[in-house]
Amino acid sequence: MSIAARSGMMLTVLVAQAFATAAHAQQLPPVPVPPENPITEAKRVLGKILFWDEQLSTSNVMSCGTCHVPSRAGADDRLATHPGDDGDILAVGDNIRGSPGVIHSDPINDYIRSEVFNLGPQITTRAANSMINVAYAPNIFWDGRATSQFTDPVTGQVVIPVGGALESQVVGPPLSDVEMAHQETDWNEITLKLTRVQPLALGTNHPIDIAAALATDPGYPELFTLAFGDDEITASRIAMAIATYERTLISNDSPWDRTQAGQPGGLSAPQQTGWQNFQARGCVACHTPPLFSNNTFRNIGVRPIAEDNGRQDVTGDFADRGRFKVPSLRNVNLKPTFMHNGQFTTLPQVLGFYAAPPQFPENRDPLLIPPPNLPPQLAQTIVNFLTGGLTDARVANSQFPFDRPTLFVDRPADQAVLLGGGVAGTGGTVPRIIVQAPPMVGNMEYRVGLDAPEALGGATARLAVSLSPPVGGRINSNEVWSAVTIKDTAGTAGVATWHWALEAGKVTPGQQVWMQWVIDDAAAPGGQALSTVARITLFCGSLGCEPACIADYDDGGTVAVPDIFAFLSDYFAGRIRADVNGVGGVSVPDIFQFLNRWFGGC
Repeated sequence: MSIAARSGMMLTVLVAQAFATAAHAQQLPPVPVPPENPITEAKRVLGKILFWDEQLSTSNVMSCGTCHVPSRAGADDRLATHPGDDGDILAVGDNIRGSPGVIHSDPINDYIRSEVFNLGPQITTRAANSMINVAYAPNIFWDGRATSQFTDPVTGQVVIPVGGALESQVVGPPLSDVEMAHQETDWNEITLKLTRVQPLALGTNHPIDIAAALATDPGYPELFTLAFGDDEITASRIAMAIATYERTLISNDSPWDRTQAGQPGGLSAPQQTGWQNFQARGCVACHTPPLFSNNTFRNIGVRPIAEDNGRQDVTGDFADRGRFKVPSLRNVNLKPTFMHNGQFTTLPQVLGFYAAPPQFPENRDPLLIPPPNLPPQLAQTIVNFLTGGLTDARVANSQFPFDRPTLFVDRPADQAVLLGGGVAGTGGTVPRIIVQAPPMVGNMEYRVGLDAPEALGGATARLAVSLSPPVGGRINSNEVWSAVTIKDTAGTAGVATWHWALEAGKVTPGQQVWMQWVIDDAAAPGGQALSTVARITLFCGSLGCEPACIADYDDGGTVAVPDIFAFLSDYFAGRIRADVNGVGGVSVPDIFQFLNRWFGGC
């Protein structure tokens, strides 16, 4: 039996087990599915692959799953601080625990300075919300701006009149120049990119369903054909695929669910006491079972309204000022932060907040006037209930359907290493090298940045590359690449970017390379400032890194006539595609270009 067949059988068993569990512990209603986007297995798996593919971002370091980690209840386990409106991270009052996004970049994907974060990852102004059980929400995001009516972001046509909030949510982050994109990214750029890349190439340890789908090394066009009937990749189809995957992320097997169903593994005695007090103290008014949210928007007075208008910015209704979505409490003990701004990091802090007199009472919800009576001992029983009573073990342990691949950002061994060194120039500052991008063979968008804030605008910078380690903070460069000009316009002063296509066949996986910027600077010793040094190790994607021109097709270890015969036989039989020119399709020019390159020695 083939690997794909065995994987398919195992997936069938896992799916059956998951739905058997759901049937026995059914407290949540059936998942609402819009008729315009029915759930199919091919579409679910495509959505899962897209959800976890860091190549969906223009920097290749951000996926949907980067900020929405199942084992953290669908929230972000990377705690990062946004300084708030005052721009002061030390004045903690209006600080926000958000999600790190991308380094600010211009429309051609050159690095530029962010007013707040300089040349570091930008931070979102709200905490990441969960994608688990979000299929039940009529409006999504903290402010509900992703609505039930899903409109194609390219054509402007209504695709799903009702029930498409998940689809509406999906199309936002890929265009955000804080979360996933460079400035002015559009969907044509994203969809074209997907025709050229290997699906989930940056991921490793693929879950069994993903591994089965990728076993034959399909491209995204083939996966879209399986899911939608043809290979057209569009914004709406991306949204529908990811939304389909998210509609299967249903957490309904907690101790509370088992107690309700009269099954073993239910609430412990302390948790049962906490559950009773949770009801008696009115928590269920907003955190209503079985979802443990009623999907309404409330102002509980966490911070002054002036810091974030919340729902009012969507509806324009003055009565909605400072209101935010009531989050579900399922798996709440797995979350790293609580509230829309991530203000609290423990459940006792949250209960203490509710019990205290309001610090910011403007437009505070009437249900919290007066504050609920939660003496410490009683509050602790509710914490006992929340700490495990609503936790689904599949979520906590990243088990199907909440399993996930290992992302590039989770693998330090594949990431660049900063080694210090350098020579100061104007202002006594050592320029800094920026190496955030994944050095994966086949990453045609690899880039290296320069942060030289004191450098004179218009100065020349060159990227030096060495195959040996630095000595005394300097590399002995084997190659110095063409000059780039350091910019001097607002937001870009002292910044440069080098784009390096890591084309398969031209770079070698496993090879280590040291890099350092050389900047013309009269104030530096010898007239040249040097940046810090970075070391990168080139690595293959999860599906390998064959060059576009394959001379040794039959894997015999030599270049021989049977190779090309075997290739042509498989090509004309439709068993493979010849995609030499990188456009993602199978066409006559592809094979002609392949033959020209092959006979020319690649």
